[in-house]
Amino acid sequence: MRRHSHRLQRTILQPVEVTGIGFLTGAQVTLRFCPAPPTTGLIFVRTDLNPRAYIPARVDWVTDTRRRTTLGHLPVQIGLVEHVLASLAGLRIDNCYIELNALEPPGLDGSARGFVAALIEAGIDVQPLHRAIWEVQSPITVGQRGATLTLHPDPDSDTLKITYILDYGPQSPIDRQTFSQTITPETFINSISASRTFLLEAEAEELRKQGLGARTTPADLLVFGPKGPIENKLRFANEPARHKALDIIGDLALLGQDVRGHVVAYRSGHPLNVELARTLSRKLKQSHPSTARLAA
Repeated sequence: MRRHSHRLQRTILQPVEVTGIGFLTGAQVTLRFCPAPPTTGLIFVRTDLNPRAYIPARVDWVTDTRRRTTLGHLPVQIGLVEHVLASLAGLRIDNCYIELNALEPPGLDGSARGFVAALIEAGIDVQPLHRAIWEVQSPITVGQRGATLTLHPDPDSDTLKITYILDYGPQSPIDRQTFSQTITPETFINSISASRTFLLEAEAEELRKQGLGARTTPADLLVFGPKGPIENKLRFANEPARHKALDIIGDLALLGQDVRGHVVAYRSGHPLNVELARTLSRKLKQSHPSTARLAA
């Protein structure tokens, strides 16, 4: 990887809170975004633990990618971090403390829209230090079981572009669909942030058997039955593909660096998103050892 350019780092101007029910535990959760100095990065703070526990949003802290991205080990753990991280990365907020009093953020409506609204309310503070923007010189691909995720060089763009191809097969209630977008704060707000997490009815039932999502109903997110969304309507015809792009943005934020290029994803999810972040982290450490602290 090589350095392409740089931009000024950003944080928020003032603290702001978001409250809601956690999808997994059903607990009432308060999340508080707080400003942070340059080069701090994104750090979760478990305020319900004594002493407070700090969990960096870094790929080396990922401990689980089954249906969601989890950082740390119990009791110092935070799960379902991808929507919060996508909100921060989508708005190009680089330094922030994310305080919360539970092991997951509020679920809200299954999208990033509520987090984005709070961050916009807090305001953006441009900081005096630079943040590097990196690029690959040849495609990097990760894959498993027919799913692939590739970061391609893109000499015509100064930012990241994501193309997601969703294909669950001909028997799925979710149609094959594609979403493609150059990622800027404006496109993230308008085209991606409102897309909600989704799952099949059978998957929702399995989670309930595990004791998860007891206070979550199909009206709270997208649950697909044989005839489409149950007790809900799509916000976009390709909302599931848009949400997959949202997850990619959140998971790649774990790299702790800006990357330009074109991400092309086919049927990928959190495991491959995190594997791509890990691969990029390794390459950065090999080619630019000075980035090791920020990319770890």
